[in-house]
Amino acid sequence: MLGEIRNAHKEKLDYTYHEGKDDRIVVIGHGVTGNKDRPALIALAEGLAEAGISALRFSFSGNGESDGKFTASTITKEVADLGSVLDALTDHKICYVGHSMGGAVGALRAAVDERIEVLVSLAGMVYTKAFADREFGDVTPDHGFMWDEPDCPLSKLYMDDMATINSVAKHASKFGGPWLLVHGSEDDIVPIQDSIDVLQFANEPTELLELEGADHVFSGDSTAVMVENVVEWINQKL
Repeated sequence: MLGEIRNAHKEKLDYTYHEGKDDRIVVIGHGVTGNKDRPALIALAEGLAEAGISALRFSFSGNGESDGKFTASTITKEVADLGSVLDALTDHKICYVGHSMGGAVGALRAAVDERIEVLVSLAGMVYTKAFADREFGDVTPDHGFMWDEPDCPLSKLYMDDMATINSVAKHASKFGGPWLLVHGSEDDIVPIQDSIDVLQFANEPTELLELEGADHVFSGDSTAVMVENVVEWINQKL
C-alpha cells in the first residue's frame, strides 16, 4: 500500500489507488477547477485496473480534498506536485495521463523527468496564455472567479504563470517516449488544434487520436470510447 503523499510545501495530496497485477502504474492528473473524481478519470482508472495495470488518480494541491489554497494552484506548482507523487512510486514503470491543464503539467514534467516512460494527454492544453486570455480575460484577477464558480477564485499568480509558460510546445521534443494525444472533435474549451500543433514538435513515437463527437470532458458515450482506446494503447506501450 502507498502511504501519505505530501508535496514540497508539506501539503497532503489526496489520491485514490486502483491496484493492478504487475509493476506498471498510471498516474492520472486533472484539469483546472477539476479534481481526481471527474467521472471520465474514475472510469479510466477502473478500466486500467481491470486490465491489470495499477492506477493512481490524485488531486493537485488546492484542489479537491488535497491541502493548499486554490489561488496558489498554477501549472508550475502542479508540475512540482506531480514530482512528489512520482517520488512515492519506487520500483514502478510509470505512465502519466493528464487531462486539459493536467496535460500541460505532464508535458512539462516528462520533459525533465525520465521516470515518466509513457505519456497520454487527454484534451491537453498547449497554449496556456491563449487559454487564460480566452477563458478569463474579462475577469479581474484576485477579485473574480473562473467560470463564475465561487470555489475557484482567479488569482494573478495563476494568470502570470500561464503567461510566463505561454506554450508547452517548445518542450515537447524533450520527451522521447511514446506519447498519445487524445482530443475530441467537439471540444470547446481546449481546441483540438492544440494537439495538432504540439504533434509537430513532438518526437516520432507521438500519435494523435481524434474522437469524433467527444467534448472536453469526454462525457456520455465518449467516456467508454476514450477508456477503451487509452487502456489498450497503454497496455501495449508500458
